[in-house]
Amino acid sequence: MELKVTTLEGKDAGSVQLSDEIFGLDPRADIIQRCVIWQLAKRQAGTHKTKGRAEVWRTGKKMYKQKGTGGARHGSKRVPQFRGGGRAFGPVVRSHAIDLPKKVRALALKHALSAKAKDGGLIVIDQATLESAKTKALIGNFAGLGLTSALIIDGAELNAGFAMAARNIPNIDVLPIQGINVYDILRRQKLVLTKAAVDALEARFK
Repeated sequence: MELKVTTLEGKDAGSVQLSDEIFGLDPRADIIQRCVIWQLAKRQAGTHKTKGRAEVWRTGKKMYKQKGTGGARHGSKRVPQFRGGGRAFGPVVRSHAIDLPKKVRALALKHALSAKAKDGGLIVIDQATLESAKTKALIGNFAGLGLTSALIIDGAELNAGFAMAARNIPNIDVLPIQGINVYDILRRQKLVLTKAAVDALEARFK
């Protein structure tokens, strides 16, 4: 697959040959969904907690005698049916993470990249660099490229000026190649890769 390469200013910078094994697959929604569920489950804090009857500070003395009151039989005031008692089967601190094989994760990333390429949401630029961290200038560059919602992936090292200028722009995410993931690819309309990112992806999946 051949794709045109542009600069940040929108000028032509040649073309790049993309691997069909990474960008030319027929996207499978089921594999992509599995990876998204895995990502979202893994990042859940799991810090929700309520007190059970053993953790509530109330007397454990029997409320009243067993017989002769005409009422139901009760013991401790810590039981769930009374106001101030413990919660029955309440949430506890736990991990929501689920397992997903590495091969499935890698395949899901390929299918997400292929989905963007198939939908015309993939853009390749020569480099993502700015001499000075000026957000206004970068907004103008993005307007020229038609980027309003985009994930920008650079090489192993981000350009400091570009990253600082982009972090104040809504719906624009900038990540190094190590941080590329299925969920962030799907949540933005466009995926912007630098030449360095393309080379790193092809080296990663060789």
